[in-house]
Formats: sequence, C-alpha cells, structure tokens
Amino acid sequence: MAKKDYYEILGVKRDADDKIIKKAFRKLARKYHPDLNPNNKESEQRFKEVNEAYEILSDPEKKKQYDAYGHAAFDAGFQGGEGFKPWAERTGGFDFTSTGDRGVGSIFEDLFGDVFGTRKGYQPAPEPGKDLYYNLEIDLENAYTGTSTNINIQKESPCDRCYGTGEEPGATRTTCPACKGKGTRESGRGFVRYSTACPNCNGKGSVSSKCRLCGGKGTTLKSEQISVKIPPGVDNGTKVRVAGKGGAGIRGGKPGDLYLILSIRSHPFFERKGDDLYCELPVTINEAALGAKIEVPTMDGMASMTIPTGTQGGQMFRLKGKGMPHLKGGGSGDQYIKIMIAIPKDISEEDKGIIRKISPMYKENPRDRLRWRR
Repeated sequence: MAKKDYYEILGVKRDADDKIIKKAFRKLARKYHPDLNPNNKESEQRFKEVNEAYEILSDPEKKKQYDAYGHAAFDAGFQGGEGFKPWAERTGGFDFTSTGDRGVGSIFEDLFGDVFGTRKGYQPAPEPGKDLYYNLEIDLENAYTGTSTNINIQKESPCDRCYGTGEEPGATRTTCPACKGKGTRESGRGFVRYSTACPNCNGKGSVSSKCRLCGGKGTTLKSEQISVKIPPGVDNGTKVRVAGKGGAGIRGGKPGDLYLILSIRSHPFFERKGDDLYCELPVTINEAALGAKIEVPTMDGMASMTIPTGTQGGQMFRLKGKGMPHLKGGGSGDQYIKIMIAIPKDISEEDKGIIRKISPMYKENPRDRLRWRR
C-alpha cells in the first residue's frame, strides 16, 4: 500500500516553513499520544505516522530529499542523493527514546516534552480545584422574589503553612532518587517508547520534605461561610453557580465553582406547576349564585377578581401574569383559581324552610350530565 504524503499527514502545504510544520506536529502529537488514547491501535498508528513525517520534514536535508524524490529517497538502495542513507537505516525504526541526530527522541525533548512534562526541571501544570455541590431548601416566597442567604460549607482551601506548595517551608531540596535528577522516566510499549514526568518528583528532578500540616497535598479542609444570591424564578432542581467558591486549585490553579441545588418547600395555599400557580378559593353560596367581586391572595398580595352570576363549584379562573417569574426573564406565569363553594355547616330550621321553599323554583338537575345510556 502506498505511503501517505508527509505534508498531508501533518496537514500543511508543501511550502510550509519550519514554524508551521512544528506547530502542526505539536497539535497532532497531543491528539494521538498513547497516554491520551490507551489501547487505541488507530491512534497509535497515527502517532507513528505523525512522528515519521515530522522527523523528515523538520530536517532540512531530509526535507530536500523528500521534496525531490518522495518516499523513494528513503528506500533501501536508493542512490538519488549523494551520501544519503535510507531513513530506516539511519534511525533503526521507531525508538522514541533514541538520541541520534534529531531522531524522534530529540523531537520529544524539543517539542513534546513541554506538553507532557518530559523536560528536566519541568514544573507540573496548575490544576483547577474541584466543583462543590450544596443542597439548599427555600420557601416559595423566596423563589418568587429571589433572596440572599449565608451558607456554611467545608471545602479544600490553600494550606496556611506551605501556601499550596505541599512542601515544608525552608526544607532542603535533594536529587530525586527515582529519576536521578532527570525529571523523567521512560515508558511505552512495542515500537512506541517515550518519556513522561517522574511521578516521584512530578518532573522537577528534585524532592523536598512534605508539609507537616497538609501532608504534601497543598490544601486543607476548612469551614467557610459564603454569601449566596438566589435569582427569582428558581424551581426544584435549579442549579445556581457561585463562581470561584469551590475547592482550592493545586499549584496555583484557579479554584472550582460552587453549585447550589435548589429545592422548594411545599406551600399551604399555592401549588406550583412549571411557572404557573394553582389555588383553591372558597366562596359563599350567595357569591356564587349572584356573582361578586372578591379578593384573591397572590404572591404579590391581595388582588381583586370578579366572578359572574351562577359560578359553579370547581370552575377555574385565571389571573394573567400572577404566577412565578421566568428564571431567564421575560415575564411570568399565570395564577389559576379553582372555585370551591362553601356550604354553611350550621343551618337553622328556619333557614332550611327557606331553602325548601325556593327549591321548586329551580328545576335544573346538576347530575343530568352524568347520565348515559346503557
């Protein structure tokens, strides 16, 4: 099978300069590195191709030969370039730890090391702190208006003794016994051999005593009171982000975030469905029969509502815009009122007589609509 064009492998034009070639190699090396793609044969093969292409195109003499003769310039027995040996003969294959003249090992030192920590004296990259989650229960009124409150949480904070370094202040640094000061260790499998940061010294090449207070972590668990703001319109399960109030970062990394997980307490009068509110409102027989202007509780206070003559029990009315505010803005839901006709419990004999007297005047049977044919 024909080999792929080296320029195509790196995704660059044939007139690309060293800077563009180097940049393309770094990007692809990150993408297909075996550490980031464990047990992925396809990525392993692409990683091999990327390094082979860069080994040729980053060397001016090899690049010149390739531009003139293509892959044939590196085949065994090729005589196109005076004194030029085939690439496979010069390198002996893909040993990424080799130290030959600009072999792949030196490529890793020059380019890949600062990505994965293979250089001596490499300082591990800062790590962001962990995000924290806090369950907070509030009243429906607070969900309607929004509110501010204080909460107490325990979280990882920078160590007061070592200020996040994890090392005992004033301790003498010594050469790392694991890597002998190189800051790297060799690893890999098969034809893929590469260097990674020494886990004992984190690539520094030297070690120091761990901080007595935090044991080398750089952080300690502390209690902190935090003021938080709850926006109007939150509902059960709403997440409110408090930036920078999560766990402390490591080696100068930025702190994580705090997420409040909201739950809303049940209300004695209102039932919430989405951003709409529902309630049941008792009215007298007179109000239902004759119609009336009545007062209705809302989240903003009392509101006036007119019910028409002959209002039935269970009938629904709507107060537009009297529901919960939309969390993302742009108005509010509605309030729905279900009419409940209140029948007096203590009816005198005289009142009973009046009811019996007027009953024949109203022939309507409210249960007629419930009948059906068998």
